[in-house]
Amino acid sequence: MLILRCPAQLQLLEETLRKSLPTTLPVTATPRIPLGNPASHEVLVDSWPHFSIVLTPPRPSQDHRDPRDYYTNQLSVFYRDKGALQALLEGTEAVTQERAFQILGMQDGLDEAVQEVASARGLKVETIRIPHSAMPCCRMPPGLRLAPVSPSHVPLLNATWAQGGNARSGAFLLGLVRTLPSACLLGPRGRPVSWSLLDGQGCLRHGYTVPAWRGRGLSGLPLAVLGRELHARGFPIYCSVLPQNTASLHALQAVGFVPQPGTFYMILGTPK
Repeated sequence: MLILRCPAQLQLLEETLRKSLPTTLPVTATPRIPLGNPASHEVLVDSWPHFSIVLTPPRPSQDHRDPRDYYTNQLSVFYRDKGALQALLEGTEAVTQERAFQILGMQDGLDEAVQEVASARGLKVETIRIPHSAMPCCRMPPGLRLAPVSPSHVPLLNATWAQGGNARSGAFLLGLVRTLPSACLLGPRGRPVSWSLLDGQGCLRHGYTVPAWRGRGLSGLPLAVLGRELHARGFPIYCSVLPQNTASLHALQAVGFVPQPGTFYMILGTPK
């Protein structure tokens, strides 16, 4: 695999990937993510300028050594043929017994290919299938104000995240809050009541409204703030929501998100 570092190459790659939206969403935004973010990624292709597969693994770092941390070890993938995907999975350490991983993509067959290689290597794999939406408003209720998410808010975010609630997820969220755009609504006591974060793939994937404040359309406010910032930077604006989360799906559509074809695959692998 070749690592693309030249700005001109990354720009050309992005322009090429944008022609295949929304399938390429998980990898399209990655070259734009700041190098200092907690999930700072390399951009790899099998050949250049004509490529069959794009992979965005984390940059090697001493901070990414926890073998059971799939929050930090996130990889996005886009491929033009399944043979290239199979060769990548079998010929690299993307799927390995040595450490947990999270593979993100939007192509049918990705989960089966990862499952096949993972099973052969003695790994436990869980696949989460998420319909995705691509943007935005509601009026600000009295007593609330907009602000970026603060590191001091991370314990609340971690406790309410369905995939969180542990030290690894807390550290991952703290890295996102410190380095990537975020927005929240602060209640009268200065605690967040609704928020949205950007992840390492440029996806608005960490939105939440506390139960006591639901039903008021609040989620549209932090989303609109982030949406304007991302649009100004040239990011595609998209999010992912679990299909059973009907309240969030309705709220997103109410502020202007449009459901897109395809499925966002989140494949979690952990050593047995």
